[in-house]
Amino acid sequence: MTHLSSASAHNRVAGLRLGILMVALTATLLALSVKVSVAQTAPPPAEAPAKAPEQPTDKKKNEPSAAIKPNNTDAVAADEDAYRIGLDDQLMISVWREPELSLSVVVRPDGMITLPLLSDVHVVGLKPTELQQLLTEKLKPFVSEPQVTVIAQGIRSRKVYLVGNVSKQGTFNLEGGQTVLQLLASAGGVNPFAKGDSIYILRMENKKQIRIPFQYKKALKGRTKDDVVLQPGDIIVVP
Repeated sequence: MTHLSSASAHNRVAGLRLGILMVALTATLLALSVKVSVAQTAPPPAEAPAKAPEQPTDKKKNEPSAAIKPNNTDAVAADEDAYRIGLDDQLMISVWREPELSLSVVVRPDGMITLPLLSDVHVVGLKPTELQQLLTEKLKPFVSEPQVTVIAQGIRSRKVYLVGNVSKQGTFNLEGGQTVLQLLASAGGVNPFAKGDSIYILRMENKKQIRIPFQYKKALKGRTKDDVVLQPGDIIVVP
């Protein structure tokens, strides 16, 4: 009887252990089932909004614009290699840090200008840069390291003369690069009875007067090689 009771007790313990194991296994399976079910029914996660493509940056727009240098160069300065001071021209003489020596002067009929400390200085035929160098040298005994600037404020010596069968005869101030056709246009053109192909220019070269023919009708057709560029002192004759 004792042996049977012991075996029975042992069987009950084994059964109890098996039951506990089955319960644990069942609970684990239920938990896994619930997790899978929740995962299947849960809505998919919202997709992150697509990142907008980066716009290429224009470095030139972001960089500060380069400072633009003021352009104070006028026709006189641009043509300074050809321009020489003449009678009746108005010049601005500036001496740095010497306001009493800086003034505007007009070239006299004798080709001179009058300046403080220097009295009369002959300037006709000089370029502005040449006059600057001349005045700098003359001022050295009076001014420590003089810095001189010469500006042509008004050019009245560059003149040409128009005569003959034109709407307006007379003296004209010559602008840089002006041609015969441009001058005739500014004078109102030629008269109806003018001989266009007989127009000519009288010009002094090497102390001799030469005659330059001008093909008016060809120049009117746009043939620039037939249009003559004027020089100071030219006389345009329209027969």
